[in-house]
Amino acid sequence: MRSSMLFAAVLFLSACPSQGPAGPAGATGPAGATGPAGATGPAGPAGAVGPTGAAGPAGDAGARGEPAVPPDPLLSVLGTYRSRLYNVGAAEIVAYHPPTRRLYVVNAQAGTLDTLDISTPSAPTRLAPHDGGAFGFNLGADIATVIGGFVSGGANSVAVSGNLVAVAVQATPAQNPGAVALYDATTGLFRTAFAVGALPDMLTFSPSGTLLLVANEGEPSDDYLTDPEGSVTVINGAAGFTSAAAVVTTVTFGAFNTRADLLLRAGAHLTLFGPTPSVARDLEPEAITVSADSRTAWVTLQEANTLAVIDLSSPGAPQVRELLPLGFKNSGALGSGLDPSDRDAIRADGGVGGRVAISAWPVFGMYQPDAIASFQAGGQTWLVTANEGDARTYAGGNEETTVGATAVTLAPPLSPLLKDQALLGRLAITNRRGNDGPDGGFTALFTHGARSFSIWSAQGSLVWDSADEFEQVTAAAFPANFNANNSANDFDSRSDNKGPEPEGVVVGQVGARAFAFIGLERIGGVMVYEVTNPRQPRFVQYLNNRNFSVTGSLASDVADGGAVGDLGPEGLLWIPAADSPLPGVPLLVVGNEVSGTTTLFRFAVP
Repeated sequence: MRSSMLFAAVLFLSACPSQGPAGPAGATGPAGATGPAGATGPAGPAGAVGPTGAAGPAGDAGARGEPAVPPDPLLSVLGTYRSRLYNVGAAEIVAYHPPTRRLYVVNAQAGTLDTLDISTPSAPTRLAPHDGGAFGFNLGADIATVIGGFVSGGANSVAVSGNLVAVAVQATPAQNPGAVALYDATTGLFRTAFAVGALPDMLTFSPSGTLLLVANEGEPSDDYLTDPEGSVTVINGAAGFTSAAAVVTTVTFGAFNTRADLLLRAGAHLTLFGPTPSVARDLEPEAITVSADSRTAWVTLQEANTLAVIDLSSPGAPQVRELLPLGFKNSGALGSGLDPSDRDAIRADGGVGGRVAISAWPVFGMYQPDAIASFQAGGQTWLVTANEGDARTYAGGNEETTVGATAVTLAPPLSPLLKDQALLGRLAITNRRGNDGPDGGFTALFTHGARSFSIWSAQGSLVWDSADEFEQVTAAAFPANFNANNSANDFDSRSDNKGPEPEGVVVGQVGARAFAFIGLERIGGVMVYEVTNPRQPRFVQYLNNRNFSVTGSLASDVADGGAVGDLGPEGLLWIPAADSPLPGVPLLVVGNEVSGTTTLFRFAVP
């Protein structure tokens, strides 16, 4: 039955007519998936530039760059005058008279002045005394014509202002009142003299030229039985520096005799030796600088580690305004150390000797400045000191001892091991301070001098100190003659006692820049620092016109013409470019007391 039905269906289909025409298209179906992108065609032409957009916000400021430092002027030797006199102070303090191109040099050996013609600065020559006494500077005889009975002990200092040459002259004996002699710088003839205090050691004119100030040191006799008070004499020459017109005032320090304890606590140093000690006798004026307006003077009281401030606002009535104790330098601080021994090298052969060993030690340095200078910066006055140090060593009173001395015992916090000569045993200290421990033991050690130079405010606050730079620089420059003495080309002989011993200082202006020049008395030479910014002085140069290769007797060498060069710089003098015999070039002049030489240096950009 089923197969019959299937056969019938086939027959039906085959019997249908042919296919009819196509029907209309159906609706478009959905799009298929996107095919892969074709190759990129060539770029079309560039479009027009659009308008500039607004500026974005400013970025953060970059780090501040270092200020440009102009080329430094440097010292170079121009010429030297040689007295051929060794170690007798034949060239100490120097002054200059610009119109005649003459230097006046204190010759302590002769007790008078030498006059040098520096018209040709490369070949300074001594001007012989003229007939009639011109430039003879017969100090004793000249002064005695004004101050009856005066006996000269020799010249100590010289200063020039206008056409006046002023000479500080000590008496014989030195404890008697001294004198200041005035001479005409043009003719060389004596004018007049004034009585001053005992042992006038330094004098200077005020910038105004109307005041002459004299530091009267007033040192005691060796037995201390005669100890005059230190003082400062102010000669007011506003009406003329003549005996009739000048007003002479000597100021003293008696008002401070009841303030000894306060001064010591504040950082002064007093020894109070002698049968009738007093503060006024202990204060020994050494050097003076005067403010640019001539209204204030600062005086170093070296042994007392103090500055005195003198009020000059009433020139006819000067007075001591205040004392400024300077305190102490901590040589235990990093970078402020020292080399304290000349016996700190332990040799394989069993011997001992010196070495360069600058390090921090538990020691305090009394600044005790010798020379002082001042300059203006930022509308203020700044003081510059050469921190030499000086001990009182008299038969009637001696404060100097060493850490290793039998009489010195060390108490905590100081270890007795420090008494070893390879450590601090050789170091010179004072016996008048620091011995406040049990049975007089030393709990602190104080040396004379700070082996540095310092900058202070006008009020006596320490602004900057050169720390250990002097010893570091000299060690690098002369490693075989580090801390040599000025009387021998030796090695390390001064490490145990004040080291390089900075003594003289002067400040010179070159354009808007200020430079300090510091003389090193022992190893010799001059340190140069730029002090335009008093809070950030900058080392510039160290120049030492000394020949360490000379062997044998230095005295014989100096007498034969001095191949050894300069020994023992004492007084430094700045000659501004406007006054220089070398047109447009400032000069530095140095008097050297051991070699008896006076050397001129140019200071210019090489």
